[in-house]
Amino acid sequence: MSTAPAPTDEWARVRDAVLDADHLVRALASGRRKGQPVPTLDGREVRRAEVRVVDLKAGRHLQVTTYDATQAHTANHLVGEAAASAVDALLAQPFANWHVDTSAETLQLRVTKKGVPMLHASARSGETDLSREHDRPKDRLLAEDHPVLRALGISDAQGRVKPSRQAKYRQVEEFVRLLDASLTEAIEQGHVRTPTSDDPLRIVDLGCGNAYLTFAAHAYLSDRMPVRMTGVDVKQQSADHNSAVAGGLGIEADFVVGSIADATLERTPDVVLALHACDTATDDALARAVEWEAALVLAAPCCHHDIAAQLRATETPEPYAMLTRHGILRERFADTLTDALRATLLRREGYRVDVVEFVESAHTPRNTLLRAVRTPGGAGSGEGAAREYDELLAAWGVHPRLGELLDR
Repeated sequence: MSTAPAPTDEWARVRDAVLDADHLVRALASGRRKGQPVPTLDGREVRRAEVRVVDLKAGRHLQVTTYDATQAHTANHLVGEAAASAVDALLAQPFANWHVDTSAETLQLRVTKKGVPMLHASARSGETDLSREHDRPKDRLLAEDHPVLRALGISDAQGRVKPSRQAKYRQVEEFVRLLDASLTEAIEQGHVRTPTSDDPLRIVDLGCGNAYLTFAAHAYLSDRMPVRMTGVDVKQQSADHNSAVAGGLGIEADFVVGSIADATLERTPDVVLALHACDTATDDALARAVEWEAALVLAAPCCHHDIAAQLRATETPEPYAMLTRHGILRERFADTLTDALRATLLRREGYRVDVVEFVESAHTPRNTLLRAVRTPGGAGSGEGAAREYDELLAAWGVHPRLGELLDR
């Protein structure tokens, strides 16, 4: 059970700033302290929390928004005892970082590996937005008028998202949010190395197409860490288009022409992305990630024709005939079985795997994402996963493409 931090001057100053409803702009808690469990509130694991002030009919409140792996949860607490209790509950969690903006200053508190709070304070200059409207626009990781969104044709010349591109904008935002949370946690836990200017974080987007997500990832991450993006696509036209966009934005990025299975990179990547790669192209991407020993993998599968076809040609084991008797149920079960096998194979290869919700694209109604962090020798890897995988194959009589690629 988490306990509140000792009442040091550093923590007291952060607490006072967050509870100063007349001057608070925003507070953000993120990360996990080394050797501590994931922050947990109301039975949910919390990746980060945001606090701001809102004026409601019932009076001024602190609005606390907590983010788990898939969604945001918002609660409003009346300024006074209720707000103080909510803030104390957040401070009691093992977050590694607090960033607090007030109208006068910015406080940045970091908890060291030894549990020591280190506080840095700096004065704020210029005007500060102290808007307290409850229904103000949602905070966006990439603002609608961001140059990269204009260059990609998502926003118009006035910096507004085009009506026809709203779905793409939501997809880009959700992807960046998932990438940010996954990468922040993996770096803090030591599973992804800390990049430097001499050796930036290397991210490859396999099957990048027009590189919406490649450019979005670069736009967001480059303000936070040194990063080098590489996009891989089989079409020369895509590479030419993406290179032109990168040149126009002044971005240094590489675009390689080739298949996912055969593409050659100058340096092995730290992070592999493969979003909505069709059917076994996702398997090719996951196999390359394992081959490269990529530290973090985000893959949103598209269609699952391969296993679906095998299920049609294979007798269903008892007592599961109803799962495949009707075409629509068989197709949906094929989706689940395919991704369960993929997740199990990744665990077998030394990855910790989560399957989370991701927005569907215009090309597929699938809305799952496999998130894998390489943890050699860690929990969930090795013999247990191998046994589960073998038992699934024996029961269903299928032969997943990813298994064939990894077992060559």
